[in-house]
Amino acid sequence: MPLFFLLALLAILVDRFTKLLAIHYLRDMERSIVIVHDWLKLTYAENLGVAFSMQFLPPQGLLLLTLGISAGVVAYVLRSKRRNPLFITAFALILGGGIGNLIDRAVLGHVVDFIHFDLYQGMLFGRTVSLWPIFNVADSCITIGACMLIFLYDRIFTEEGGRP
Repeated sequence: MPLFFLLALLAILVDRFTKLLAIHYLRDMERSIVIVHDWLKLTYAENLGVAFSMQFLPPQGLLLLTLGISAGVVAYVLRSKRRNPLFITAFALILGGGIGNLIDRAVLGHVVDFIHFDLYQGMLFGRTVSLWPIFNVADSCITIGACMLIFLYDRIFTEEGGRP
């Protein structure tokens, strides 16, 4: 079980470090730092919502929801008899990402985002749109952990005897 908490802590530390760098170097910039020719940029953004900046709860509600989900993940992992590395890694990434964004919400009142994949930027219905939101390391951890649970389901949840 120490591996679960160690991986979650590592995700939190990398997320915090990169967000502090974004605040220090990107917040007051008027434009993005281009990494790969207008496709990958570093752009500072403050997100009051969740994925894709959706706001369906007030900030305190999102804080409590994130806290509840994080507690649920910990309780599930501790109660589960599964200890395979994929199981531990997937849930540690989800927990670490959730806590990384939880810290932002509790301390700053918003989540700091800065990774900007600009897959398409153009006009749609007379409005300039970008098809992918700006995100952060915590969001990436949550997404990778969730994708592991989906795409590696059989390897994560099948016991050695072949039963799920």
